[in-house]
Amino acid sequence: MSRWRLMTGTVVVITSGLVAGVRAADPTRTTTIEDPLRPAAIATSEVPAVPAKLAERMRRYQNVRSAGFRGWAPDGRGMLIRTRFGNTTQLHLVETPGGRRRQLTFFDEPVEGRFLPGEHQGALLLSMSRGGDENNQVYLLRAHAGKSGYRLTDGRSRNILGPVRSDGLFAIIHSTRRNGRDTDLYIADPQQPNRLTPLLETRGEYWRAKDWSRDGSLLLINHYVSINESYPAILDVATGKKTAIPIPGSRPAAYGAMTFTPDGRSAYVATDTNGEFRQLARINLKTMKYEFLTEKLPWDVTSVTVEPELGLVAFTTNEDGASGLYLLVGRKFRRYDLPLGIVSGVKFSPDGTRLGFTLSRPDAPADAWAMRLPDGRLTRWTYSEVGGLDEDSFVVPERIRYKTFDGRPVPAYVYRPASASKQTPAAVLVHIHGGPESQYRPYFSPTDQFYLNELGIAVIRPNVRGSAGYGKTYVRLDNGLNREDSVKDIGALLDWIGTQPDLDASRVAVYGGSYGGYMVLGSLVHYSDRLKAGIDIVGIASFETFLKNTKAYRRDLRRAEYGDERKPEIRKFFHRIDPIHNAARIRTALLVAHGVNDPRVPFSEAQQIVPRVRANGQTVWTVYAGNEGHGFRKKANRDYLHNVVARFLQEHLLKK
Repeated sequence: MSRWRLMTGTVVVITSGLVAGVRAADPTRTTTIEDPLRPAAIATSEVPAVPAKLAERMRRYQNVRSAGFRGWAPDGRGMLIRTRFGNTTQLHLVETPGGRRRQLTFFDEPVEGRFLPGEHQGALLLSMSRGGDENNQVYLLRAHAGKSGYRLTDGRSRNILGPVRSDGLFAIIHSTRRNGRDTDLYIADPQQPNRLTPLLETRGEYWRAKDWSRDGSLLLINHYVSINESYPAILDVATGKKTAIPIPGSRPAAYGAMTFTPDGRSAYVATDTNGEFRQLARINLKTMKYEFLTEKLPWDVTSVTVEPELGLVAFTTNEDGASGLYLLVGRKFRRYDLPLGIVSGVKFSPDGTRLGFTLSRPDAPADAWAMRLPDGRLTRWTYSEVGGLDEDSFVVPERIRYKTFDGRPVPAYVYRPASASKQTPAAVLVHIHGGPESQYRPYFSPTDQFYLNELGIAVIRPNVRGSAGYGKTYVRLDNGLNREDSVKDIGALLDWIGTQPDLDASRVAVYGGSYGGYMVLGSLVHYSDRLKAGIDIVGIASFETFLKNTKAYRRDLRRAEYGDERKPEIRKFFHRIDPIHNAARIRTALLVAHGVNDPRVPFSEAQQIVPRVRANGQTVWTVYAGNEGHGFRKKANRDYLHNVVARFLQEHLLKK
């Protein structure tokens, strides 16, 4: 067990239990070209040295910061934020709007956390993994000098911090500690290291605690099967008894945000039981009667938070990717005007007079904001630096819909560089999100702005079928044997690009991560004659081997989305569509990047696809990080990867 002490504001690790050394990158690979910019933990093959001039141009964009709101200080006079000043993202305290950011955590690994509620003198609950392995551990850190911190979990299993009781005396932790596969619910006493009390043992089911009643007697829990199907219930903390919340109708339904009313007699839930979208409903927990409150809003309710004294309710919606922010009083709600962007992490201040949240806009980095109630006056609390760049040069996207093979409109965001014209049409980078049940939403991407302003590349972010945010029918369109229909949506986007005089349909590349990496490989299989290159980040190369090798706690959840590879008809289908069995059809350059410690999409997926595409005589660059998992989270690694991607695009997309 690690022991910490706080010295002059800096956490010092006494033993190696918290942050150990990371594994080296794939020892079987050799680096073909020396590059002083490449971090020691990264191994490459076929990647040329990054030119100093390119790295310097990129550096300003890489030094753009962002800040995320993580809660109000216990006295309401400050905000806890998450931002980066070194190599990883850490927690800071901001005591006044625009004030200095006082760093509270100092670790080699990225940290998430929140204040422990109640009279605990600003104690923090932290969550952190090691080397990207996602075996998160939960820690208590006392934010005042002279006190120690300690780990609440076992140091080996995967742990997710759940709701914390309003007095801060107990917290729910979801953990795989029993068998490494099932995620059980435990009660943790933050004052006791590594002493968890079993609350709910699961057997092949994935239950998540969503909220804790103020009196501490009940939990709102949700059995998640897939994005289309879940089952809410109430759990009696004293007895462990589950009481199902009935679902109206006979078809499976989805439940998202869930929270108790202050008196614990009712609950607010976001559910699609009443139509295509997740509407906000109030459920009387005695009669189990639903009262739907947002039937007139044709969008998903994405979050809901309740002020514990006054009973005010704030909720957000996903409106074609952008956020709406509302205040509900009784049955009436008011929408507040916000810039185009995404609102997340909404929380009432301790006195109930303000809402704190993160606002991420497409033309500005994410920052922490507050809104005064009830007039809606906005106050910006953090001012994230933009690396000395001209903020007026940042491009705002156009929202479009293009028709695909079956006549269905597919939504997308199109970023056009200022240099694009009929005389000089721009090359195009199609960036496909992961998930698949995710959605591109208009957040700020410094790398996208680099492609636009420095390389003159247009960026298109499509939400192909299977994306969330456009109704439950749209989410289901790529399920099971319809998986390749989403790839056809990329083919239709290539058709649309051909109709745009300021875009060059002869110079298009595809980029994606995780499931988006599969979409890249699938697009190259089907449209190599229309594409110049592909960039596959931690991508799936075979659904069959991915499902076999992904971590056990994820396998059944992924089978619910992709299909069960143990069934002969599904295994046959996977064999037909998997990129590793169609790699001979890939006739473009390819860049593959992967974290060796990836627990979601195992590193073996990269190792499978690379030799098969090289066997076609194609150029394949590889970037493998030995201290990363599902994505590159350390700044030095991420910066290097972005440099390599830019160099790859210069070489394989921009050259005519």
